[in-house]
Amino acid sequence: MENTRIHAWVSGRVQGVFFRATTRRKAKKLNVKGWVKNLSDGRVEAVFEGDKDNVEKIVKWCHKGSIPAKVNKVETKGEKYTGKFDDFKVVF
Repeated sequence: MENTRIHAWVSGRVQGVFFRATTRRKAKKLNVKGWVKNLSDGRVEAVFEGDKDNVEKIVKWCHKGSIPAKVNKVETKGEKYTGKFDDFKVVF
């Protein structure tokens, strides 16, 4: 099992459409750790850590998002895995 960390920024209609809550639910199901939050510019930012395959699955899901969301763009950046998260949280 190879661990990885991806930092992501999601643009489009991604606030007020349960994007963060659904991301949290998906992450927990995939045993991915980290956080997700709304940004003041209308994007959603997230950090995903865990098994490489599962992190790739949740990043792929971010391109679609929750049912009412309309994702225009997902920007990602690979970062050094830290293992410091013990859960996946919605951050305010």
